Amino acid sequence: MENKAELTPLITVLAQLRKEGVKLDFKVTEEGMLSTMDDKQKFGPDEVRIVNFYRFEGESNPDDMAILYVLETTSGAKGTISDAYGTYSDETIETFMKKVQDLGKNLDTRI
Repeated sequence: MENKAELTPLITVLAQLRKEGVKLDFKVTEEGMLSTMDDKQKFGPDEVRIVNFYRFEGESNPDDMAILYVLETTSGAKGTISDAYGTYSDETIETFMKKVQDLGKNLDTRI
């Protein structure tokens, strides 16, 4: 029997990031703030930077694309947020991420 994690690159990347200390999962609130899933910490775009990102394409359908952002906040919190990529992206997440400082990777280009 094959290991499901090996078949799902997103899961593999998340597992590796967890080992590297990237422990939190983030969301973007309706107010346009980055928040921990428990809503205990909130950050504006000026308090967040994109450390890295990974893009994934569906095996059976190239339109099934996702992007996983690795983020670090000014408080030192490290975590991830994912979104559909392209047509199906979440406008709230996309708007927030365009305001965040990235570290040299152009988010509008395809890899």
